[in-house]
Amino acid sequence: MEKRNEVKKQPVGHSKQAEFVRCMEEKAEGLGMKMSKGGFTRDKTLDSILNVEMVKDKSAEEIKQIWNQYFSAKDTVYAVIPAEKFDLMWKRAQKCPSFLYALPRKEGYEFFVGQWSGTELHFTSLINVQTQGESAPSQLVLYHYPELQKEKGIVLMTAEMDSKFLVVHEAQCLANQVQLFYATDRSETYELVETFNHRSNEFKYMSVIAELEQSGLGKALRPSQVSDKS
Repeated sequence: MEKRNEVKKQPVGHSKQAEFVRCMEEKAEGLGMKMSKGGFTRDKTLDSILNVEMVKDKSAEEIKQIWNQYFSAKDTVYAVIPAEKFDLMWKRAQKCPSFLYALPRKEGYEFFVGQWSGTELHFTSLINVQTQGESAPSQLVLYHYPELQKEKGIVLMTAEMDSKFLVVHEAQCLANQVQLFYATDRSETYELVETFNHRSNEFKYMSVIAELEQSGLGKALRPSQVSDKS
């Protein structure tokens, strides 16, 4: 697990995974959605998705409806996070910038390392981190936009993923776990995040699985319940 420890110690904003993303496609000019087909979008800003000036006069609920309606027709993960919840997540991310997430598979679980880089959260499978080290490419990136946090009380989130490794409902499971572990009121749950970052020798993989199973977040991914729709 030495490789995992190396990634874990990277400061926020200096992730090699983030450098990988920035080296991918150049961002297209102009407004509108800039989802890249061959990789992740470089410097994915809120203005590249939403005309921020045009929604400044709208309520938080109206912006939420616009955001959800826009992304509902796209194969991606998205959310509108209450400002207070994101504030808690963000403060904790500064202290604990990485964590190990469990994704249910047909047999057992696959582990993913989640690494915060600014307001982006990059996921890479643990086996890739172990074999490729800090240069392991991201397979899922969650983009959080706090531009409207103070004025509207919401933080917008969307994502890009490598469809060779993940489908939408799998990416959604990982995204849901971020709030499970970083926005929880249960001290025992967040303590797992603290242990992973600051007392890695005490960290137990099975504790993550136990929390996931208790939350019920992984049930939809079990073979007997998975539908063909993402």
